[in-house]
Amino acid sequence: MSQKFLTEEQISTIEKAIADAELKCSGEVRVHIDRTCSANVLDDAAHTFAKLGMHKTKLRNGVLFYVAYEDRKFAVIGDMGINNKVPDGYWDDVCAVLEECFRNGDFVGGLVKGVTMCGEKLAEFFPRPDDDVNELPDQISFGK
Repeated sequence: MSQKFLTEEQISTIEKAIADAELKCSGEVRVHIDRTCSANVLDDAAHTFAKLGMHKTKLRNGVLFYVAYEDRKFAVIGDMGINNKVPDGYWDDVCAVLEECFRNGDFVGGLVKGVTMCGEKLAEFFPRPDDDVNELPDQISFGK
């Protein structure tokens, strides 16, 4: 089961990073953990993005961190609202941070750094209004 990949403390650390990132912006950040994925990790990430309803946010500014830990694959994808704003290569930069941390076995640190980076970028383009509503849960979702 994917949930056994992380301890309760590690889950709490990542979920706190998500909540902290979302305090600065109107964007929504999710982390999804699978044990394995298909041959194309981006297809699995896009499917999970849709399954989690991330395309239903008001400003289309959701970001998904998708990790298939046994296959050692991951992807970071954003909805069209944020994709239309970030500079070319931004997602590659986020993935490079994750890859460096993951290569050293620091999955939690990588996810926290990546989520923090995205929160800062979302705040730049989608600052948090006073009446902001948390449209999606901050909890990590777990799959197969």
